[in-house]
Amino acid sequence: MEEKLTKKQQKDLVLEIQKDFKRRKEERKIFEEKWKLNLNFLIGNQNLDLNMSNMIFDSESNFAWEEKKVFNHIAPIIETRLSRLVEVKPSMVVLPASAQDEDVSNAKVCRDILEGISSKINLSKIISKATSWSEVCGTAFYKVVWNKDDGMVIGKNENGENIFEGDVDVLVCSPFEIYPESGLVEEIEEQKSIMHAKTCDVQEIYEAWGVKVLGSDVESFSLAQNFASSNAFSISKTIKHNEALVIEKYEKPTKKYPDGRLIIVCENELLYYGKLPYKNMHNEKRGYPFVKQISISEPTMFWGTSVIERLIPIQKAYNSVKNRKHEFMKRASLGVLAVEDGSVDVESLEEEGLAPGKVLVYRQGSNLPSLISEDSVPTSFEQEERALLDEFLSVGGISDIFGGENSKFLTTMSGTALEILIEQEYSRISSIGENIKFATKKIAEQILRLYKQFVAGKRETRLVGNNGKVNFFYWDKGTISSDDVTFDTQAENLRSLSQKRNTILELLDKGIFNDENGKLKPEMKLKLLDTLGFGLWEESLDLDAKQTQKAQRENMELISENIVPKVLDIFDHQKHIEAHTAFMLSEEFEKNVKKKPEFETIMLNHINEHKKFLEKTLKEQQQKGE
Repeated sequence: MEEKLTKKQQKDLVLEIQKDFKRRKEERKIFEEKWKLNLNFLIGNQNLDLNMSNMIFDSESNFAWEEKKVFNHIAPIIETRLSRLVEVKPSMVVLPASAQDEDVSNAKVCRDILEGISSKINLSKIISKATSWSEVCGTAFYKVVWNKDDGMVIGKNENGENIFEGDVDVLVCSPFEIYPESGLVEEIEEQKSIMHAKTCDVQEIYEAWGVKVLGSDVESFSLAQNFASSNAFSISKTIKHNEALVIEKYEKPTKKYPDGRLIIVCENELLYYGKLPYKNMHNEKRGYPFVKQISISEPTMFWGTSVIERLIPIQKAYNSVKNRKHEFMKRASLGVLAVEDGSVDVESLEEEGLAPGKVLVYRQGSNLPSLISEDSVPTSFEQEERALLDEFLSVGGISDIFGGENSKFLTTMSGTALEILIEQEYSRISSIGENIKFATKKIAEQILRLYKQFVAGKRETRLVGNNGKVNFFYWDKGTISSDDVTFDTQAENLRSLSQKRNTILELLDKGIFNDENGKLKPEMKLKLLDTLGFGLWEESLDLDAKQTQKAQRENMELISENIVPKVLDIFDHQKHIEAHTAFMLSEEFEKNVKKKPEFETIMLNHINEHKKFLEKTLKEQQQKGE
């Protein structure tokens, strides 16, 4: 889209965007107030409520003596939920679209690419941050973008500044930054347009777009890690100085604009006008760079719901019960003094109370002042308090199965029963885990499509194993095809590593992984150890695996770099012959032989050389045996 706008068209477009933004902000206001209420209840500001206009107000006490203390149970519930959800670590595994060798090879490359970028950007931390937002506000967003100033340095420009190859970046956007076209359209891809409004420093705006704008004090919500708990985050409202609000409007492709539109404005200035920057949809179509993650879905609603909204009525009732209980106990301990009108100095009693040893003077002839006795705390208080505590756990989707009265029943349970109980406990929030996996799947798709769009030439990606061993592999965009791969995020769930180990050991004991001879092959042993978390560590000690890997590297070096492999005495020639033969039978090798027929002769000669070494070794062994 190379449409040029006149100054009047630019001015009209800016006014149109600002008007549209105000409309969306007003429509989203009811949800925003709920998010703010959730935030306040999370941090302990719980003497608040929403009025008929859905605006937050401070509920005042009916009497001066009325207690309004807060007994925060929402915060520990959210922290517990986050500690369980942090165990959801979706593996962005790419499955081949078919059994053909080319698809299998592409799937392996895509999987390694995703693992490499996940490690580089620390995707687990990014997911945890987004999950904190979705748990508190019901919805969080990822923004998958191409950062041209990231990656390796590939040269310098005319000013002597570094030129980078660029790389993918994944950002977390709070729901306060996102403004959809309609709150009644559930899926983000179905929205006609999406606005992303964020505050930026005026100097950054000038450096990015070359436009000077006036800064001001802007209200912003930030998310920072809470060091009191490694799984929780503190969310706070801050005032940023000398900043301006930048509004990005992403419009879906239409007949008029087949590549969509991206319009960026700030104050009264048009910063950018052009087509959508990323081909991140199916069949290389352009789309929104956003991925939505929700906590609890609401049918036909764009915004998700937070469990805090369900907990607030329980929290308010619990605070009320505890405060009324404390007031009752104060009356019982301090007493309520009944006096005849005019018989005592009431002002003195109100100021000083009935101190121990106090001489109480009352009017002669009047009735003796007396304390109105209070009975013990009614059992209804205790019953309601326990009922509310149980309701907290039920609605919050958590419970302490190993604590309290439950502990005495656990001693009589079998290991299987305990495992089922734990699995049921985790299944209560498994739907949120599935939402995280679905969002991760969308992120993986967009990452591969951005690489396919922007990568030029060969790239080097680094993978770090469990033992700290660093592996490098090379690829280009020709090996990526996000349309014929399947993203598997079902590999991880809320079950712990120990539970997975027990399952694998049970299957291993029954011989499920054995071959036709009833033995466990070295390759299967490595896969099992890798699943248990020890794969790469064991691999560094396994000579059979090293021999096979060496032969596979020789195959790739011949195809990609024309390096003719050599045969050494230290090789396990049988392993090398098997690896080279399997490679020659693959479709990938057939395609390369069509381009360079000499590859077939090179590989046959290399295999024959291995066979000669193998025959020599066998003869030497026979001679020793004789």
